[in-house]
Amino acid sequence: MKRLRIAAMSPKSPPTDYLNSLTFHPVFRYAKHLMKKNTHKPSPQAKALSLFLMAYKEKNPFYKEELKRINKQWDLLRNRKINSDAYLKEVETMLAKYGGYDEVVEKTVRFYIDKTGEWKLNGDDPY
Repeated sequence: MKRLRIAAMSPKSPPTDYLNSLTFHPVFRYAKHLMKKNTHKPSPQAKALSLFLMAYKEKNPFYKEELKRINKQWDLLRNRKINSDAYLKEVETMLAKYGGYDEVVEKTVRFYIDKTGEWKLNGDDPY
């Protein structure tokens, strides 16, 4: 590990093959994994769809399967197996199937009002 610190603090750049060998070090692989994980953030439409499906998954098994499907798409996007356009197209298709973004948000809010008797919005999340 000392060799790594010296190379990082040295004003001269180390040889290329030394840099390539660093990418195989477990610490760097883990850091690279973390960087991959945080590159994509869900859109407001994806958040609304996910909350809607989570709310209604116990009422109908179809919603549970749809939630699994959209979560799998999200995992594929995070692992860079599909691009964000394909994911957003899938989200928009599912939203259209359930009446659009406004309808999904309204149904989700109505579900939680019926379940708890009130609607509590905690935090600054505008979705």
